[in-house]
Amino acid sequence: MSGAPIEPVTPAAEIALAAAPSARRGVIREALRTRPAAIVGIVLLTGIVLMAIFAPLIAPYSPTDQSGPVFQAPSGAHLLGTDDGGIDVLSELIYGARTSLTVGFAAAVIATLIGGGIAIAAGYFGGTTDGVLMRITDYFLVIPDLVLMIVVAAIWGPSVFHVIVVIGILLWTGTARIVRSQVKSVRERVYVKRARSLGASHGRIVVQHVLPQVAPLIIATTVLAIAIAVFDESALAFLGVGVPGVSWGTMLEFAYIRSAVINHFWWTFVPPGLAIALVIVACYLIGQAIEDALNPRLRVSHLSVRSWRYLANPLKAQARTSADDDEGAS
Repeated sequence: MSGAPIEPVTPAAEIALAAAPSARRGVIREALRTRPAAIVGIVLLTGIVLMAIFAPLIAPYSPTDQSGPVFQAPSGAHLLGTDDGGIDVLSELIYGARTSLTVGFAAAVIATLIGGGIAIAAGYFGGTTDGVLMRITDYFLVIPDLVLMIVVAAIWGPSVFHVIVVIGILLWTGTARIVRSQVKSVRERVYVKRARSLGASHGRIVVQHVLPQVAPLIIATTVLAIAIAVFDESALAFLGVGVPGVSWGTMLEFAYIRSAVINHFWWTFVPPGLAIALVIVACYLIGQAIEDALNPRLRVSHLSVRSWRYLANPLKAQARTSADDDEGAS
């Protein structure tokens, strides 16, 4: 059986392959330097995460015990005032970040695992597998997420685990459809077809060739999913079926049902609402920057592994692409 000889890996190719991670890091630094908004998002999200981690050290009061008069306006003793129970609002805000971010990050990971797995299976195998999985995705898409979350959370009962699972299993559809499109494009690349013709298993092709190409997009959608999960957790808590304890959503719920909004005690509902908005904006800015920096389709016209190797030299990438296309045509 005749066939074209396999070209040995040249020293130049080894050097280019070794330089790929540094080139990728250079692209990230360039994107962050040219997008100041991404740096703002990173600073905001990092600050909120650190605030949640070190809550016991920086919170001035207990988030559950009375520490002042009821509905006291912001003052030197209470920087954000107190709520209807005389509890320090700043301490509630700091500790509430723990609950909201825990639910947001955990639910986003679950949604990414489900959506990413379905997307890779549907996009890579195609055919009947693609049709069945996408029909299931369509059914989940037409279901009102928030309504179903409320019903399931009310049936299961309020707990951190239940809320995380409810949000995670209903948040994966966007990731599935976006990543599937990318996988369908990657599987048609020349290097994937060569690996398949050489007898590589499906698992090897997915792990070594498909997954590295769609990983940037998965990361970007995960960051964006965190923002949606934080919002959903706050909505469930506001409606009374969220996580028990202190969270940004419960702060809004108590401010509403205990007449703080009607009486214009703004310090009880503006801080948690602003914190939710800051997390959403920060995740959006970071997600967009990651996608621009790492997604090859936004930077080069030919999506392949060698695109990473020649990002620093577009002329070499173009010459290599032309050579491969001529070889395939012959």
